[in-house]
Amino acid sequence: MSDLPKAYEPQAVEAKWYAAWIEGKCFEADPASEKPAYSIVIPPPNVTGILHLGHVLNNTIQDILARRARQEGKEVLWLPGTDHAGIATQAKVERELREKEKLTRRDLGRDEFLKRVWDFKEKHGSIIISQLKRLGCSCDWSRERFTMDPAYTKWVSHVFVELFKEGLIYRGKRIVNWCPVSLTALSDEEVIMKPQRSKLYFMKYELTDAPGEFLEISTTRPETLMGDVAVAVNPKDPRFAKYVGRTVYRPFPHAAIPVIADEHVDIEFGTGALKITPAHDKADFEIGIRHNLEIIDVLTPDAHINCPEVADLHGLDRFVARKKAAAKLEEMGLLIKVEEYDNNVGFSERADVPIEPRISMQWFLKYPCVKEAADAVANGDIAFRPERWAKTYAHWMENLQDWCISRQLWWGHQIPVWYRKEKLDALKNAESLDMADLQSGDIHVGTEAPSDDANWVRDEDVMDTWFSSWLWPFATMADVGEETPTLKKFYPTTDLVTGPDIIFFWVARMIMAGFRFEGELPFKNVFFTSLIRDKQGRKLSKSLGNSPDPIELMDRYGSDGLRFGLMRIAPLGSDMRYDEEQIEGGRNFANKLYNACRFRQMGGFVELSDSDSEEDEDLVGMASCFHIDILAKLDELAADLTRIYADYRFGEIAQRLYEFLWSEFCDKFLEAVKGDMRETATPEARATTLAVIDTVLSRYLQLLHPYMPHLTEELSLNMGYIYEGEFLMQAELPEEPVLAGLSAEDISTEQSKAAAIYETAGRLRNLKTEYNVATRRDVKFVVKGAAEWLDEQKQVLAQLVGAGEIALDSAYEAPKGTPVSLTPVGEIYLPLEGLVDVEAEKVRLTREIAKLEQEKTRSEAKLGNESFIARAPAEVVVQEKARLAEWDTKLAQLREMLQGLG
Repeated sequence: MSDLPKAYEPQAVEAKWYAAWIEGKCFEADPASEKPAYSIVIPPPNVTGILHLGHVLNNTIQDILARRARQEGKEVLWLPGTDHAGIATQAKVERELREKEKLTRRDLGRDEFLKRVWDFKEKHGSIIISQLKRLGCSCDWSRERFTMDPAYTKWVSHVFVELFKEGLIYRGKRIVNWCPVSLTALSDEEVIMKPQRSKLYFMKYELTDAPGEFLEISTTRPETLMGDVAVAVNPKDPRFAKYVGRTVYRPFPHAAIPVIADEHVDIEFGTGALKITPAHDKADFEIGIRHNLEIIDVLTPDAHINCPEVADLHGLDRFVARKKAAAKLEEMGLLIKVEEYDNNVGFSERADVPIEPRISMQWFLKYPCVKEAADAVANGDIAFRPERWAKTYAHWMENLQDWCISRQLWWGHQIPVWYRKEKLDALKNAESLDMADLQSGDIHVGTEAPSDDANWVRDEDVMDTWFSSWLWPFATMADVGEETPTLKKFYPTTDLVTGPDIIFFWVARMIMAGFRFEGELPFKNVFFTSLIRDKQGRKLSKSLGNSPDPIELMDRYGSDGLRFGLMRIAPLGSDMRYDEEQIEGGRNFANKLYNACRFRQMGGFVELSDSDSEEDEDLVGMASCFHIDILAKLDELAADLTRIYADYRFGEIAQRLYEFLWSEFCDKFLEAVKGDMRETATPEARATTLAVIDTVLSRYLQLLHPYMPHLTEELSLNMGYIYEGEFLMQAELPEEPVLAGLSAEDISTEQSKAAAIYETAGRLRNLKTEYNVATRRDVKFVVKGAAEWLDEQKQVLAQLVGAGEIALDSAYEAPKGTPVSLTPVGEIYLPLEGLVDVEAEKVRLTREIAKLEQEKTRSEAKLGNESFIARAPAEVVVQEKARLAEWDTKLAQLREMLQGLG
């Protein structure tokens, strides 16, 4: 042993041990190992991101799984890396350009702009990795990957080419979700629907063949009126049958447009007549295709009006134009009314602005291996935890839409398609592009540029960031076409830990990619983390100011304190409520364990024997019921954790670890054996107790290690449980329980004795409190009808109760009024002679009873008042009933005590 300082300073300890683990290569996986494999890939955080509490929760769980797997004798690969985060990273660099240099990316040109992005990545890209290390993450940093690494980029291009050749990737003009801030298309999964209070505008269009007769329509978007090419009604709606086939005037720019019939129109919405703007609404686009309507785009990419024919709207922002268009209709006498309207509006996930449905030429993917991916979860080959997410997954898989994989960005994996220069305009304006066009020789699709690349122009678009990350489990382990030892040993991976918000973005797509490119599933278990909310139930966010900085928390409470405090409140399958007091509780728990170890060090040195030695058998032979009880509870804890880990109930594991140390070990066991640590104790009793404490602590530190890795390493070394140059994290868990050689009956017998003493001690402490002698250490208790074995444990009972003497007297005749408690070890009396003034105590109790009777009377009056019952909130009535029940209970206790005094 080496003496522990008086106070635990986590920052220095954590930095020391993390450096030691790195130097000792403790995290590096060996593909040649004969140990069974355990692998997990990190959900790659944005390369320019910083740690938030969601990262802490997710990565702590992954670290717990990885460290536990090492303890179970497995060869562990936890593969780390970062994502290039196309939209987010480009937006940051563009913002910096605007603010510092008043430039746009187009002012710089593509090559110079990308150089700036790489510089930005090099400057900021290591921040989140260093923060993960600060948290204690035991990733194999020698294998760190980045989604824009050259080898990884080759994988992305290879997958595009393969899927294009299969006919699963095509280019076409479609309505897409468009972000007017990021100026790129978005997939459906990148659009967040938000409830909004909108306006529904009712207007009228004049019939061209009947001046003065109007067709009433309704819309939420009058600013797109210039793109109207028809008015549609439902053919089953009798109100509009006479209008179908006729034409009406579009107000501005003035033009005649047809009235058509289409079953898509909702008879119940608005007036039942719908203006059709194919360029700015997905449903309208589909109606336009069915009826061969013209497509008129009246918005610029940044959502400003593009209609020179209407000069007073041209160039206006879309929302400004909405008000202006409504006012213009009112001036023309065509606006009937405006109503408030609740609807859901799609917002860009990254830019947090309403998206625009926009007609655009984009690249699309028809998903591969859909059936295999759906079946893998449905039949349990991939287990979702909690299971309810499997239904969400199945619903999405049944309703797949082709994935828009192109983005109008410069930062990302550029589409590996080249066009002949002389055919560029024709190819760019083509309605579609697929495998058939490859035969013409006018396009080239490949991982490398054409050999005569001077005659070719590459597609400017890049691929959706998720198109690279869906390859993450296998593309991080091997280059294209290789079967590396790493891939062979560690793929498929064992676990995936992620948030349910990316079940479609990432999880489902990885499963499909795994089947298509590796022929099997990419992982066996998916654990979905909880959403973290504040005490008021709100999501954590910077804008609300309720999202704490994990680095500041680690500075205050240590990374182990943060990890443990957070894990104790991590439920399975529901949102968690964050409160900093819980993180403070994690630090307090660390201090409790630290002080328990310091207490042990005060006892001096005792040599720990091997678990199968004769000395160990002698130890059990000399052990008291308290020793057997704590060792049995240690064995029970180890067995329970094995079972709970299998169910991924991380919060329950933390709670079990907490309760064992705080309640069973410190509050009960250490208090019971304090006498063995005194100078008056026999050497045998002292040695036995110290050996039991060491056995418990050494094994407990192992069990706690995945949750609090730094502290457990520090204590194990200083307690002499590991030696210089060894690492607790590499020690395998013992296979045999501590009490493997003791029969279950013997263990149960000894535990029953210990439980009886602990329960009795609690009852006697309550008895002292009731009679105002809680602080007196000279009280005497008399046990009548004592259990046979109590004589040998009465000193321990006296110590736990804080009593001067526990006397065993079967013939004891208690004076009238002597307080008594029925306990598991017998009938125990508390003689009050010399302890309290009985008459004064009677007066005190009488006053207490009178006071409580007044409270009870007031409460009964309230509850008997019909007006109070009728008007008061339900929770107030429930609270008042609880108060009355409490008064009744207390009064019964006080009257019993008064009667006991005679």
